[in-house]
Amino acid sequence: MSEQQDVIAELGDVGLLAGARWAYLSATARALETYSEADGHDTALLGSIRYTLFRDRLDRVFACERYAVRSGNNDADLDLLYDQLSERDIDTMPLLDAGLVRRANLNGSPGWAHGERRFLLASCDFGKLDRLPWPQKSPTKQRVARQRTPEPPQPSLFEDLELEELGGLEMLATELDLDLATYVVAHSLDPLSGQIELVFGRARLNSGGGQAWYWRHDILGTPLPGGGRRTDDAPLPTGPNTVPDAPVRLRRPAEERRENRASGEG
Repeated sequence: MSEQQDVIAELGDVGLLAGARWAYLSATARALETYSEADGHDTALLGSIRYTLFRDRLDRVFACERYAVRSGNNDADLDLLYDQLSERDIDTMPLLDAGLVRRANLNGSPGWAHGERRFLLASCDFGKLDRLPWPQKSPTKQRVARQRTPEPPQPSLFEDLELEELGGLEMLATELDLDLATYVVAHSLDPLSGQIELVFGRARLNSGGGQAWYWRHDILGTPLPGGGRRTDDAPLPTGPNTVPDAPVRLRRPAEERRENRASGEG
């Protein structure tokens, strides 16, 4: 099995790819609602809003940062989790266990990790994902693109090198390794048509131009599972909650819900 097959199978099975897809669909829909050329907005502002919302939605669906579960309950406070989300966002948000994904920033660049695999975010002009210019990105993204791949090298690559030279190359390759195998979720948006792109892949440092990926996977092809976050029909917040001492509604852990269903309880 290739690295791509292994990684995509693992992250697809646990729901990480579905969570990323939901987060980007929610972020772009909200960004386009906010964006207005008539109000003086430009594509730079749209890109900033999109990135900020994408990061926020990833933290929500993965229960990270301010949405982290701190009470020991597997479910977060609904008022905080759902604040500013649309009905569609709430209905389609994947129900993932807290702790499945953790924040794993790299040199200040926001990152999320499952097990020993981490991903960072990178934006791109629409339609140019395959030529994404990593040398023009931050030093952190360039370092990610320099990682050595787990694929075995060609047998004849170092045949004529002395042992000392081989040792030097091995040391150089080791220095390129990161604390976690790090991938990139790259995203783009056409503000005129509303078309989007979203991929997960292993970046390739294309110093002379050319292909930007060793491999990449289209996340938009990942189906969204049914939601399940909503537990009652109480009105959801439409803005900041200014009511003091509002009761906090917590969702029961998934294991407890399954036990109750098995015993015939509510």
